[in-house]
Amino acid sequence: MSAIHDVVVVGGGIFGVTAALELRRRGASVVLLDPGPLPHPDAASTDITKLVRLDYGADAFYTGRMEEALAGWRDWSSRWKRPLFHETGILFLCSGPMDEASFERSSFDSLSARGHRLERLDGRAIGDRFPAWARGRFVDGYYNPQGGFAESGAVVAALAGEARALGVAVREGARIRPLEGDGRVEGVVLDNGDRVSGGAVVIAAGAFTPVLVPELADRIRAIGQPVLHFSPPDLGPFEPPGFVPWTADIGRTGWYGFAAHAGVVKIANHGPGILVDPAAPRRVPDDAEAFFRSFLRDAIPSLADAPCTLKRLCLYCDSFDGDFIIDRHPTRAGLVVAAGGSGHAFKFAPSLGGWIADVTLGAGGAGIFRFRWRTLGDARREEARFTGAS
Repeated sequence: MSAIHDVVVVGGGIFGVTAALELRRRGASVVLLDPGPLPHPDAASTDITKLVRLDYGADAFYTGRMEEALAGWRDWSSRWKRPLFHETGILFLCSGPMDEASFERSSFDSLSARGHRLERLDGRAIGDRFPAWARGRFVDGYYNPQGGFAESGAVVAALAGEARALGVAVREGARIRPLEGDGRVEGVVLDNGDRVSGGAVVIAAGAFTPVLVPELADRIRAIGQPVLHFSPPDLGPFEPPGFVPWTADIGRTGWYGFAAHAGVVKIANHGPGILVDPAAPRRVPDDAEAFFRSFLRDAIPSLADAPCTLKRLCLYCDSFDGDFIIDRHPTRAGLVVAAGGSGHAFKFAPSLGGWIADVTLGAGGAGIFRFRWRTLGDARREEARFTGAS
C-alpha cells in the first residue's frame, strides 16, 4: 500500500506537529506519522507544563529567538478556546550573590541591556513576596514578569487539531522502520510493510531520531530526566502570584519547577540525566524521590512531605552541544532532520514550524547556522551558560 505526499513528517511531538502545520499552511500536502495516539503519552512534549522563558544567559542568539517566540505564544493563546500559555512571570533564585559567571547574572544583564524590565530581589524581598520559600535560603535573584508556562500536552493536542482541520493526514499508530541505504529518500516504510512516499521526509522523532537515522547516533542521544508531581492538601500557597514558575541555582543544581497546576506542583531537575534506550520501559531511579524531598526540605519545606502522585522519566533528545539540528541531510537528498531539542525546544514552539518548513521547502537559504548539520569535530558554541530545562 502506497501513499504519495509532498512531505512525510515522522513524529508528532512539538517539532513534528508544528512542522506539519506550517508546511500545510504553505500549500504542501503533508502526512504526519506517529506511533500515537497524539499527544503520545511518552513524548517529551506531553506533560502538564513547560517553561516559556526569555532568559538564556549571555546567549544573544537564543534570547533573540525567544523574543520572537514569546510574541507567538501570546498570539496563539489569544485565539485558542482557552489560554494554554500562562504569563505568570518566572522567579530566578540564587543561594549566594549573583556573580558575573552565573547563569542568573548573565541573563539579568543581557535582558536588561535589551530593554526588558526585571525586578532584582534580595533575600528579604524573596521571603516577603514568595513566602513558600524558606526564608534566608536564597539571598539574591530576580523576577522576570515576561514568560511563564505552557500546558504542553494540551498545546500539542490543539496544534494537531489545527493540522487536521487544514488537511494534514494524521496517521496514529504508525511506526516506521529505520531508514536504509545512502541515496535519495523518497518515503518511509512502516513496521507493517506499508510504504508512505513523499517528495521530502522530515524526521522529527525526538529521542528515537538516532534510531531512525543511525549516522546521528554519535551526536544526539536519549537522556532520561526525572519529573515528580506533588499534591499538597492546600494548593493555595503554591499558586500565583505568591508562587510562580522558578529556577534555583539552575546552572549548578538543575532545580526548577512550577506553580500549582492541574491539582499538583511539578518539580524537575535538569541534571546529568540517565542514558537510556528510548524503546525500553521507562523507570525513574529508586532514589529520585528522596533526592527531590531533600531539596524541598531545604528550600520549600511546606511541600517536603506532600504526597508524590506521579514520577515520570522525561526523555530528552540531547545534542552534543545543546543546539537543535534542523537541516537537510548532507548526502541523502530529500531527508530533513528536526531534532536535538536538548530539554529546551518546547518554548520555541511558535517558531519551530517555520524553521523546519524553511529548510524543507528550500526557503531561507541553508537554514539557521546554529541548527546546521554538524559533526563532533565542529566547534562548540561558547556563549550560553545554560540552555536546558523546559
